[in-house]
Amino acid sequence: MDYFIICIVALLGSALTLFSGFGLGTLLLPVFALFFPIEVAIIMTSIVHFSNNIIKLLFFGKQIDKNVVLKFGIPAIIFAFLGAYILKLLSSMQPIFEYSFSGKTFQVMLIKIIIGVLLIVFSLIEFIPRFKNLEFNQKYLSVGGALSGFFGGLSGHQGALRSAFLIKAHLPKEVFIATGVCIACLVDISRLSIYIPEIIYKGTILNYSLIISATVSAFLGVYFGNKLLQKITITTIQNIVAVLLFVFGGLLIFGII
Repeated sequence: MDYFIICIVALLGSALTLFSGFGLGTLLLPVFALFFPIEVAIIMTSIVHFSNNIIKLLFFGKQIDKNVVLKFGIPAIIFAFLGAYILKLLSSMQPIFEYSFSGKTFQVMLIKIIIGVLLIVFSLIEFIPRFKNLEFNQKYLSVGGALSGFFGGLSGHQGALRSAFLIKAHLPKEVFIATGVCIACLVDISRLSIYIPEIIYKGTILNYSLIISATVSAFLGVYFGNKLLQKITITTIQNIVAVLLFVFGGLLIFGII
């Protein structure tokens, strides 16, 4: 049952993240956490996430905008480490409040409220006529990269902010996907450079057959998502991103994810 659930989530999440630029890790982590300790779940999720991004690079690698990668990706990596450092300082921070629903307890955290509000603002901008055609000058991409990396290091939710900025750069759909994937790979490498020594030092036992199964499922999600991608427009992708940003932001604010 664990193989079936995890592989289905990996397949669907991979197809979804192809269009949105975020979502696979968010969906996969809690599912892994159902069957493994949270520290193991985080490592396994990061491995599948990185493998999925490598697969996507095989499909779209030639479309990468190297200028955007440099302006956005380098600040993202630098500030991801800063965010991770601050997370250590804030690790003892208590939730603002807790509440229960359907027998489950949810914690509302200040950092998630901040990120959630930011994402909702970005999503609403996409649907307000006055801001519909707003574009970010490429000189501001470094700011977007810094924010994305910082909050990614602080809470792990960097993909949504990355997409929120890149979608407003009005890149062609293939370039938007390829560039986002390349940046995500760089961030994943920085994360794995921290996780791998921990795996070796602690002798953490990972379920590699399940990791491989989830990665193959993610590959199938990319394959079928790529087929669908050829039939949709960049406007459709923008609308998908906007809706998911709004939903994702709300879930963060209420402590559901």
